[in-house]
Amino acid sequence: MFEEKYRSMNEQIFPDQKLVDKIIYSVNKSESGTMKRTKIFPNPIIIFTMLIVSAITITPVLAANVPAIYELMYFVSPTATQFFMPVQKSHEDNGIKMEVVSSYVHDNIVEVYITMQDLIGERIDETTDLNDSYSINRPFDSSATCQLIYYEESTRTATFLISITEWGNRNIIGDKITFSAREFISSKHEYNEIPIGISSANINSSPSTKQVSTVGGSGVKYEKHFTKYDNSAEVLVPTPPMDFPIKGIDLTGIGYVNDMLHIQTSVVNNLTKDNHGYFFLRDKNGNQIEYDYSVGFAENFDKDNRIDYNEFVFDIPQSEIKQYSFYGTFVTSGLFTEGNWQVTFPLEEIK
Repeated sequence: MFEEKYRSMNEQIFPDQKLVDKIIYSVNKSESGTMKRTKIFPNPIIIFTMLIVSAITITPVLAANVPAIYELMYFVSPTATQFFMPVQKSHEDNGIKMEVVSSYVHDNIVEVYITMQDLIGERIDETTDLNDSYSINRPFDSSATCQLIYYEESTRTATFLISITEWGNRNIIGDKITFSAREFISSKHEYNEIPIGISSANINSSPSTKQVSTVGGSGVKYEKHFTKYDNSAEVLVPTPPMDFPIKGIDLTGIGYVNDMLHIQTSVVNNLTKDNHGYFFLRDKNGNQIEYDYSVGFAENFDKDNRIDYNEFVFDIPQSEIKQYSFYGTFVTSGLFTEGNWQVTFPLEEIK
């Protein structure tokens, strides 16, 4: 009888359209971001989030006492949430509360909802990023991804979805894992497809170069130039910062090396910022030309003076470079918060 009544109540839930539009916009913005994209859930998350709004809208008494993320677990349609096991374990440090809300174990994958709430200030916002500082201690080999999926402004709470994949394809139910985070960044600013005022006359045709050990790379032709075991690259010798429209990122070199255009940027002490971006070109017809590959390297490895460099390489002849305009997309952050948040919980499934 109770089950039938509960199902009937859920079937009558309809979310407020303005709230739905707001959350859909938030999710779409997160998925379409140009930096550090990691798509770890399909579009049905939008429907899932709409159910959250439904619960908040229809149950105002409960909503006044229970954060929205709990309502997601307890008051939405059972068909959407029946597999999530409530965890509800939290840890506070530096005025920030981290809570492991729920987990879902299926096959060799664990999905975990984490919230971060600022209890005393405004350090958490819709741009909050755990800055790859989180760690997962577990008794099995795995990989993990993390993405912000929603921010609640009234409570200053950010909700993250952590997805952990066990490599051995074994049953991991019954194990315990510890999720911890050391820091996060926020107050991010995005600069999307902005023009970069680089004159072809300022491009050095014979710049000084050096060999460096890279710490990563990307690009459609990266594998053509580097192998899995090759971490050496010829790069521009950094110059004093040149005129550049992005505060927090320096333009430290541009020139031709082996008939390919190199553009270099740097960030000082980027471990507390995660400022990053990329360049692209546009021809006279407005067609976008992506870089062939990029490499990253670093100098001065102590924490306070470390400099991280990124160098973007285009296969455009110098005789034709005047036909192109320079553009870039970048992200910078303005706030860095440290702490020591840690929660241990078992991996269980709802029977």
